[in-house]
Amino acid sequence: MGIGPPWPYSEDVLRRLVSRAYWFVSPWKLTTQPAPDRPTILIGAPHTSNWDFILMLGIAWRLGIDVRWLGKNSLFTSWRGPIMRGLGGVPVDRENPSRVVADIVRQAHAGEVFGLVVTPDGTRSGHTHWKSGFYRIARETGMPVTLGYVDRTTMTTGLGPTIELTGDVEADMDRIRAFYADKTGFHPDKRVEPRLRDESSGLGE
Repeated sequence: MGIGPPWPYSEDVLRRLVSRAYWFVSPWKLTTQPAPDRPTILIGAPHTSNWDFILMLGIAWRLGIDVRWLGKNSLFTSWRGPIMRGLGGVPVDRENPSRVVADIVRQAHAGEVFGLVVTPDGTRSGHTHWKSGFYRIARETGMPVTLGYVDRTTMTTGLGPTIELTGDVEADMDRIRAFYADKTGFHPDKRVEPRLRDESSGLGE
């Protein structure tokens, strides 16, 4: 009789086991809608803490979502590369960012189901508006937007609704604002209102 593999579980099963253990001991409560069944832009907001990344992985692994996130090339150098890619990282060449969108379109058309995580309020401080990259990618790829959230007031986190963007920027952002109106983030004092720089005349920065 042959000898089987040293560990009888797949990577997906291991991630689900780790996430179950995490949510069992975590002070945060996972309150979420089901995972989307098609490629989606997964908004992570309000983004106010490094803990957001851990919560995002916990949500994704618990729901079985293949998550991907964009990072600058320097994060993927030397020994960090395999780790970052294993956690869903996609290196971005800032001199040729359009290539990333083309790759995402190709993957979506190939039938892959994944969530591309974007934090449109940028870094954790110093911003007054959301960046419009998530909107542009969603419109160019035809992918919907799933509203992920962190709310310190209720100590809950998870996924909200998945919405289709219409191209009416102001109306779409009104829907997004309505959802995040009572979501405070990990550090409420660092929360950025979901608003693009000039919604009435098109996309902001």
